[in-house]
Amino acid sequence: MRPTGKLHLGHLVGALENWVALQREFQNYHLIADYHALTTNPDSSDIYKNSIDMLIDWLAAGIDPTISPVFRQSQIKEHTELHLIFSMLITTARLERNPTVKEQVRDLNIENVIYGHLGYPVLQAADILLYKGDVVPVGEDQVPHVEITREIARKFNDQYGNVFPEPEAKLTKFARLPGLDGSMKMSKSAGNTILLSDSPDEIKARMKKAVTDPLKIRKGDPGRPEICLVYTYHQKFNPTEVPEIAAGCRSGALGCVDCKLNCANHIIEVLAPIREKRAYYESHPKEVTDILLDGEARAKKVAQATMTEVREAMKLG
Repeated sequence: MRPTGKLHLGHLVGALENWVALQREFQNYHLIADYHALTTNPDSSDIYKNSIDMLIDWLAAGIDPTISPVFRQSQIKEHTELHLIFSMLITTARLERNPTVKEQVRDLNIENVIYGHLGYPVLQAADILLYKGDVVPVGEDQVPHVEITREIARKFNDQYGNVFPEPEAKLTKFARLPGLDGSMKMSKSAGNTILLSDSPDEIKARMKKAVTDPLKIRKGDPGRPEICLVYTYHQKFNPTEVPEIAAGCRSGALGCVDCKLNCANHIIEVLAPIREKRAYYESHPKEVTDILLDGEARAKKVAQATMTEVREAMKLG
Protein backbone atom coordinates (compact mmCIF):
# COMPACT_ATOMS: atom_id res chain seq x y z
CA MET A 1 0.00 0.00 0.00
CA ARG A 2 1.33 3.47 -0.89
CA PRO A 3 2.04 5.62 2.18
CA THR A 4 -0.36 8.55 1.90
CA GLY A 5 -0.81 9.01 5.65
CA LYS A 6 -3.83 8.08 7.74
CA LEU A 7 -6.15 5.52 6.17
CA HIS A 8 -9.90 5.66 5.58
CA LEU A 9 -12.85 3.26 5.52
CA GLY A 10 -12.17 2.34 1.91
CA HIS A 11 -8.75 1.00 2.91
CA LEU A 12 -10.30 -0.98 5.77
CA VAL A 13 -12.98 -2.58 3.61
CA GLY A 14 -10.94 -2.99 0.43
CA ALA A 15 -7.70 -4.27 1.92
CA LEU A 16 -7.11 -4.34 5.66
CA GLU A 17 -10.00 -6.63 6.62
CA ASN A 18 -8.80 -9.06 4.01
CA TRP A 19 -5.19 -8.86 5.21
CA VAL A 20 -6.12 -9.45 8.84
CA ALA A 21 -8.31 -12.44 7.97
CA LEU A 22 -5.57 -14.04 5.88
CA GLN A 23 -2.87 -13.81 8.56
CA ARG A 24 -3.81 -17.17 10.07
CA GLU A 25 -4.05 -18.91 6.69
CA PHE A 26 -0.91 -17.62 4.95
CA GLN A 27 2.53 -16.22 5.66
CA ASN A 28 1.80 -12.57 4.92
CA TYR A 29 4.22 -9.82 3.89
CA HIS A 30 2.94 -6.26 4.23
CA LEU A 31 4.83 -3.74 2.15
CA ILE A 32 4.85 0.04 2.58
CA ALA A 33 5.25 1.04 -1.06
CA ASP A 34 7.23 4.24 -0.58
CA TYR A 35 8.89 4.06 -4.01
CA HIS A 36 5.46 3.68 -5.60
CA ALA A 37 4.37 6.88 -3.86
CA LEU A 38 6.84 8.81 -6.02
CA THR A 39 4.99 7.90 -9.21
CA THR A 40 2.26 10.46 -8.57
CA ASN A 41 4.10 12.78 -6.16
CA PRO A 42 7.90 13.10 -6.47
CA ASP A 43 8.08 15.12 -3.22
CA SER A 44 9.51 12.65 -0.71
CA SER A 45 9.57 15.00 2.30
CA ASP A 46 6.48 13.49 3.97
CA ILE A 47 6.96 9.86 2.98
CA TYR A 48 8.45 8.68 6.28
CA LYS A 49 5.79 10.42 8.39
CA ASN A 50 3.06 9.10 6.12
CA SER A 51 4.57 5.63 6.34
CA ILE A 52 4.43 5.69 10.13
CA ASP A 53 0.85 7.01 10.13
CA MET A 54 -0.20 4.24 7.77
CA LEU A 55 1.67 1.57 9.72
CA ILE A 56 -0.11 2.65 12.92
CA ASP A 57 -3.45 2.20 11.15
CA TRP A 58 -2.35 -1.26 9.97
CA LEU A 59 -1.46 -2.28 13.52
CA ALA A 60 -4.63 -0.75 14.93
CA ALA A 61 -6.75 -2.65 12.39
CA GLY A 62 -5.25 -5.96 13.51
CA ILE A 63 -2.09 -6.62 11.52
CA ASP A 64 0.13 -8.73 13.79
CA PRO A 65 3.79 -7.91 13.06
CA THR A 66 5.02 -10.95 14.98
CA ILE A 67 3.61 -13.26 12.31
CA SER A 68 3.39 -10.85 9.34
CA PRO A 69 6.49 -8.73 8.62
CA VAL A 70 5.81 -5.05 7.84
CA PHE A 71 8.51 -3.17 5.94
CA ARG A 72 9.38 -0.30 3.62
CA GLN A 73 10.00 -1.10 -0.01
CA SER A 74 12.91 1.38 -0.17
CA GLN A 75 14.82 -0.47 2.53
CA ILE A 76 14.93 -3.78 0.60
CA LYS A 77 17.20 -3.05 -2.38
CA GLU A 78 16.31 -6.33 -4.06
CA HIS A 79 12.98 -4.79 -5.09
CA THR A 80 14.70 -2.43 -7.50
CA GLU A 81 17.06 -5.13 -8.80
CA LEU A 82 14.23 -7.52 -9.64
CA HIS A 83 12.23 -4.64 -11.12
CA LEU A 84 15.07 -3.98 -13.55
CA ILE A 85 15.19 -7.63 -14.63
CA PHE A 86 11.40 -7.78 -15.05
CA SER A 87 11.42 -4.61 -17.15
CA MET A 88 13.25 -6.63 -19.83
CA LEU A 89 10.31 -9.07 -20.03
CA ILE A 90 7.40 -6.77 -20.89
CA THR A 91 6.68 -4.30 -23.69
CA THR A 92 5.64 -0.67 -23.35
CA ALA A 93 2.58 -1.45 -25.48
CA ARG A 94 1.39 -3.98 -22.86
CA LEU A 95 1.86 -1.45 -20.07
CA GLU A 96 0.03 1.25 -21.99
CA ARG A 97 -3.03 -1.02 -22.16
CA ASN A 98 -3.19 -1.22 -18.36
CA PRO A 99 -6.64 0.17 -17.40
CA THR A 100 -5.54 1.09 -13.85
CA VAL A 101 -2.85 3.47 -15.08
CA LYS A 102 -5.31 4.97 -17.57
CA GLU A 103 -7.76 5.56 -14.72
CA GLN A 104 -5.10 7.20 -12.54
CA VAL A 105 -3.98 9.47 -15.37
CA ARG A 106 -7.59 10.54 -15.91
CA ASP A 107 -8.48 10.99 -12.23
CA LEU A 108 -5.29 12.88 -11.37
CA ASN A 109 -5.36 14.90 -14.61
CA ILE A 110 -1.78 13.91 -15.50
CA GLU A 111 -0.61 15.45 -18.78
CA ASN A 112 2.72 13.65 -19.16
CA VAL A 113 3.04 10.11 -17.80
CA ILE A 114 6.50 9.46 -16.36
CA TYR A 115 8.34 6.18 -16.99
CA GLY A 116 8.01 5.20 -13.33
CA HIS A 117 4.22 5.54 -13.47
CA LEU A 118 3.95 3.49 -16.64
CA GLY A 119 6.23 0.85 -15.11
CA TYR A 120 4.41 0.87 -11.76
CA PRO A 121 2.99 -2.66 -12.26
CA VAL A 122 6.44 -4.01 -13.13
CA LEU A 123 7.82 -2.83 -9.80
CA GLN A 124 4.67 -4.20 -8.19
CA ALA A 125 5.38 -7.56 -9.82
CA ALA A 126 8.82 -7.48 -8.18
CA ASP A 127 7.19 -6.62 -4.85
CA ILE A 128 4.96 -9.69 -5.10
CA LEU A 129 7.30 -12.24 -6.66
CA LEU A 130 10.30 -11.38 -4.49
CA TYR A 131 8.38 -13.14 -1.69
CA LYS A 132 6.93 -15.75 -4.08
CA GLY A 133 3.38 -14.64 -3.32
CA ASP A 134 0.62 -17.13 -4.14
CA VAL A 135 -2.30 -14.88 -3.18
CA VAL A 136 -2.45 -11.08 -3.44
CA PRO A 137 -5.21 -9.38 -1.42
CA VAL A 138 -6.17 -6.34 -3.53
CA GLY A 139 -8.97 -4.00 -4.46
CA GLU A 140 -10.60 -4.56 -7.82
CA ASP A 141 -8.66 -1.67 -9.38
CA GLN A 142 -5.42 -3.58 -8.80
CA VAL A 143 -6.50 -6.83 -10.46
CA PRO A 144 -4.97 -5.79 -13.82
CA HIS A 145 -1.63 -5.37 -12.04
CA VAL A 146 -1.82 -8.90 -10.66
CA GLU A 147 -2.50 -10.15 -14.17
CA ILE A 148 0.65 -8.37 -15.38
CA THR A 149 2.53 -10.02 -12.50
CA ARG A 150 1.29 -13.43 -13.66
CA GLU A 151 2.44 -12.69 -17.21
CA ILE A 152 5.90 -11.62 -16.03
CA ALA A 153 6.27 -14.70 -13.81
CA ARG A 154 5.28 -16.92 -16.74
CA LYS A 155 7.71 -15.17 -19.09
CA PHE A 156 10.59 -15.44 -16.60
CA ASN A 157 9.89 -19.11 -15.94
CA ASP A 158 9.72 -19.89 -19.65
CA GLN A 159 12.95 -18.00 -20.31
CA TYR A 160 15.12 -19.02 -17.37
CA GLY A 161 13.50 -21.87 -15.44
CA ASN A 162 10.71 -22.33 -12.93
CA VAL A 163 11.39 -19.84 -10.13
CA PHE A 164 8.16 -17.94 -9.50
CA PRO A 165 4.53 -18.91 -8.80
CA GLU A 166 1.69 -17.25 -10.73
CA PRO A 167 -0.20 -15.41 -7.99
CA GLU A 168 -3.98 -15.07 -7.76
CA ALA A 169 -5.85 -11.89 -6.78
CA LYS A 170 -8.12 -12.24 -3.74
CA LEU A 171 -11.01 -9.77 -3.48
CA THR A 172 -13.40 -9.08 -0.62
CA LYS A 173 -17.17 -8.85 -1.12
CA PHE A 174 -16.90 -5.08 -0.62
CA ALA A 175 -13.76 -4.65 -2.67
CA ARG A 176 -14.47 -0.96 -3.31
CA LEU A 177 -16.39 1.30 -0.89
CA PRO A 178 -18.02 4.32 -2.56
CA GLY A 179 -17.07 7.79 -1.40
CA LEU A 180 -19.41 10.02 0.60
CA ASP A 181 -20.07 12.06 -2.54
CA GLY A 182 -21.33 8.99 -4.39
CA SER A 183 -18.21 8.51 -6.51
CA MET A 184 -16.91 5.01 -7.18
CA LYS A 185 -14.36 4.99 -4.36
CA MET A 186 -13.15 6.87 -1.32
CA SER A 187 -10.20 9.18 -1.91
CA LYS A 188 -8.58 11.69 0.40
CA SER A 189 -7.80 13.90 -2.58
CA ALA A 190 -11.54 14.04 -3.32
CA GLY A 191 -12.40 14.81 0.31
CA ASN A 192 -15.07 12.09 0.41
CA THR A 193 -13.67 9.85 3.16
CA ILE A 194 -14.16 8.78 6.75
CA LEU A 195 -10.75 8.25 8.35
CA LEU A 196 -10.12 5.31 10.68
CA SER A 197 -8.78 7.86 13.15
CA ASP A 198 -11.82 10.17 13.01
CA SER A 199 -13.57 10.94 16.29
CA PRO A 200 -17.28 10.07 16.73
CA ASP A 201 -18.24 13.71 16.18
CA GLU A 202 -16.17 13.87 13.00
CA ILE A 203 -17.79 10.69 11.69
CA LYS A 204 -21.29 12.08 12.33
CA ALA A 205 -20.39 15.35 10.63
CA ARG A 206 -18.98 13.56 7.58
CA MET A 207 -22.00 11.27 7.31
CA LYS A 208 -24.35 14.26 7.25
CA LYS A 209 -22.83 15.16 3.87
CA ALA A 210 -23.32 11.71 2.37
CA VAL A 211 -25.44 11.70 -0.79
CA THR A 212 -28.77 9.88 -0.83
CA ASP A 213 -31.61 9.26 -3.27
CA PRO A 214 -32.12 12.68 -4.96
CA LEU A 215 -35.88 12.05 -5.21
CA LYS A 216 -36.23 11.54 -1.45
CA ILE A 217 -36.15 15.15 -0.34
CA ARG A 218 -37.89 14.92 3.03
CA LYS A 219 -39.15 12.34 5.48
CA GLY A 220 -42.34 10.83 4.15
CA ASP A 221 -41.10 10.71 0.57
CA PRO A 222 -40.66 7.14 -0.70
CA GLY A 223 -37.02 6.29 -1.34
CA ARG A 224 -34.99 3.87 -3.45
CA PRO A 225 -32.45 2.21 -1.12
CA GLU A 226 -30.83 0.32 -4.00
CA ILE A 227 -29.37 3.59 -5.33
CA CYS A 228 -28.62 5.17 -1.92
CA LEU A 229 -25.01 5.45 -0.76
CA VAL A 230 -25.99 5.34 2.92
CA TYR A 231 -27.88 2.09 2.34
CA THR A 232 -24.68 0.63 0.85
CA TYR A 233 -22.84 1.57 4.05
CA HIS A 234 -25.59 -0.06 6.14
CA GLN A 235 -25.10 -3.28 4.19
CA LYS A 236 -21.47 -3.33 5.31
CA PHE A 237 -21.56 -1.85 8.81
CA ASN A 238 -25.13 -2.59 9.95
CA PRO A 239 -26.27 -5.75 8.13
CA THR A 240 -28.80 -6.92 10.73
CA GLU A 241 -31.02 -3.85 10.23
CA VAL A 242 -30.83 -3.81 6.42
CA PRO A 243 -34.33 -5.31 5.76
CA GLU A 244 -35.93 -2.87 8.21
CA ILE A 245 -34.05 0.10 6.74
CA ALA A 246 -34.97 -0.86 3.18
CA ALA A 247 -38.66 -1.12 4.09
CA GLY A 248 -38.65 2.15 6.02
CA CYS A 249 -36.91 3.96 3.17
CA ARG A 250 -39.31 2.68 0.52
CA SER A 251 -42.39 3.53 2.58
CA GLY A 252 -41.10 6.97 3.54
CA ALA A 253 -41.32 6.20 7.28
CA LEU A 254 -37.53 6.49 7.62
CA GLY A 255 -36.00 9.90 6.98
CA CYS A 256 -32.49 10.39 5.60
CA VAL A 257 -31.28 12.36 8.64
CA ASP A 258 -32.17 9.55 11.04
CA CYS A 259 -30.83 6.94 8.63
CA LYS A 260 -27.46 8.72 8.36
CA LEU A 261 -27.16 9.10 12.13
CA ASN A 262 -27.94 5.41 12.64
CA CYS A 263 -25.30 4.46 10.07
CA ALA A 264 -22.75 6.82 11.63
CA ASN A 265 -23.30 5.23 15.05
CA HIS A 266 -22.61 1.77 13.67
CA ILE A 267 -19.45 2.97 11.92
CA ILE A 268 -18.36 4.58 15.21
CA GLU A 269 -18.91 1.25 16.96
CA VAL A 270 -16.88 -0.66 14.36
CA LEU A 271 -14.00 1.82 14.55
CA ALA A 272 -13.91 2.13 18.36
CA PRO A 273 -11.33 -0.65 18.98
CA ILE A 274 -9.22 0.62 16.09
CA ARG A 275 -9.15 4.15 17.53
CA GLU A 276 -8.18 2.72 20.94
CA LYS A 277 -5.25 0.72 19.53
CA ARG A 278 -4.21 3.68 17.38
CA ALA A 279 -3.99 5.89 20.47
CA TYR A 280 -1.71 3.31 22.11
CA TYR A 281 0.74 3.17 19.21
CA GLU A 282 0.75 6.95 18.79
CA SER A 283 1.90 7.22 22.41
CA HIS A 284 4.58 4.50 21.91
CA PRO A 285 6.52 5.66 18.81
CA LYS A 286 9.66 3.64 19.59
CA GLU A 287 7.62 0.44 19.62
CA VAL A 288 6.33 1.29 16.12
CA THR A 289 9.87 1.96 14.85
CA ASP A 290 11.14 -1.31 16.35
CA ILE A 291 8.30 -3.21 14.66
CA LEU A 292 9.27 -1.67 11.31
CA LEU A 293 13.00 -2.42 11.64
CA ASP A 294 12.33 -6.00 12.70
CA GLY A 295 10.03 -6.54 9.72
CA GLU A 296 12.62 -5.12 7.35
CA ALA A 297 15.32 -7.44 8.66
CA ARG A 298 13.06 -10.47 8.20
CA ALA A 299 11.89 -9.44 4.73
CA LYS A 300 15.46 -8.77 3.60
CA LYS A 301 16.48 -12.37 4.30
CA VAL A 302 13.70 -13.69 2.09
CA ALA A 303 14.42 -11.15 -0.65
CA GLN A 304 18.12 -11.99 -0.70
CA ALA A 305 17.40 -15.72 -0.96
CA THR A 306 15.04 -15.15 -3.89
CA MET A 307 17.54 -12.99 -5.74
CA THR A 308 20.24 -15.63 -5.30
CA GLU A 309 17.87 -18.09 -6.96
CA VAL A 310 17.10 -15.59 -9.75
CA ARG A 311 20.79 -14.96 -10.50
CA GLU A 312 21.51 -18.67 -10.58
CA ALA A 313 18.61 -19.30 -12.97
CA MET A 314 19.83 -16.49 -15.24
CA LYS A 315 23.46 -17.69 -15.04
CA LEU A 316 24.50 -14.28 -13.68
CA GLY A 317 27.04 -15.70 -11.25
